[in-house]
Amino acid sequence: MGRRRGADVSPRHLPARHRRCRTRCPGKRGRHRPGRVRTVLSGLPICRLGRQAGPGCADRRHGRNGGRGVSLLLVGCGRMGGALLGGWIGQGVAAQSIRVIEPQPVDLPSGVVRHGDGSELPAAFQPEIVLLAVKPQVMDTVLPPYARFAGQAAFLSIAAGKTIAGMAKILGDSAAIVRAMPNTPAAIGRGITVACANARVSPAQRKRCGALLEAVGAVEWAEEEGLIDAVTAVSGSGPAYVFLLAECLAEAGRQAGLPSEMAERLARATVAGSGELLHRSTETPAKLRENVTSPGGTTAAALSVLMAEDGLKPLMIKAIAAAARRSRELAS
Repeated sequence: MGRRRGADVSPRHLPARHRRCRTRCPGKRGRHRPGRVRTVLSGLPICRLGRQAGPGCADRRHGRNGGRGVSLLLVGCGRMGGALLGGWIGQGVAAQSIRVIEPQPVDLPSGVVRHGDGSELPAAFQPEIVLLAVKPQVMDTVLPPYARFAGQAAFLSIAAGKTIAGMAKILGDSAAIVRAMPNTPAAIGRGITVACANARVSPAQRKRCGALLEAVGAVEWAEEEGLIDAVTAVSGSGPAYVFLLAECLAEAGRQAGLPSEMAERLARATVAGSGELLHRSTETPAKLRENVTSPGGTTAAALSVLMAEDGLKPLMIKAIAAAARRSRELAS
């Protein structure tokens, strides 16, 4: 599995540098080149990195292929779909190469075409990738109109609990399908997504899908789809656990006598700063914890409670198991 980092939801917040790590080279880090999206998505009209495509870029593309310049179809433009769209634009994908299916009016980058539903797409339209960013409960209703693209396009789904086999029943056995589970830090370009592809996905399609997901954070590939339930429990739902920790830390501070607003600020800064330290450090979480803990000190006193037999670890294990179980239930 590989790991990569991407761009922000908004071009003006696009991080200038990214890190990349591959499990086959533990500890080896290098600078992620934003140009990767330009290389991998070679079939898409790309203009200068970080700048939205001008009309000239789209016109040249249209001139070469009889007007069929659009290569990306985004079905659903809610929070996660919008984050991905912003990441693509920030990485230099031309707005004119993207069509969005979204029934509700939304603010879109200039040049991106919106349709209310799939029936409004031109008959000759053929995307390279169809990204499905709709709620899982409506997927079976939304998906059928796009089955006509199977065999040509790769389908990239970020809908929780929707299996590759379930989507293939609607799209057909020839459909190239990638199932992915992102998380909400994608909204600031700091998410992590785990993806799994079926046998119909070509190496080129896999690279393109990976590059699109990389626009909002790191990407890991799982060879077994069964891992997605655990992924959903750990990283998909994980941000909620971190936010709960911040809530609990702030409340504990208030109970200890801190003013409410101060307790909130301290909790936010502590969780955010500790997360950034963990992100930048090569040390393990356990080592970083030990670095803060002096024998017989205040941190040790608190950890004796949190690390008790009935403390945080067994509680977290139960929570992850419950989330994974629910993910399997939704998939069935």
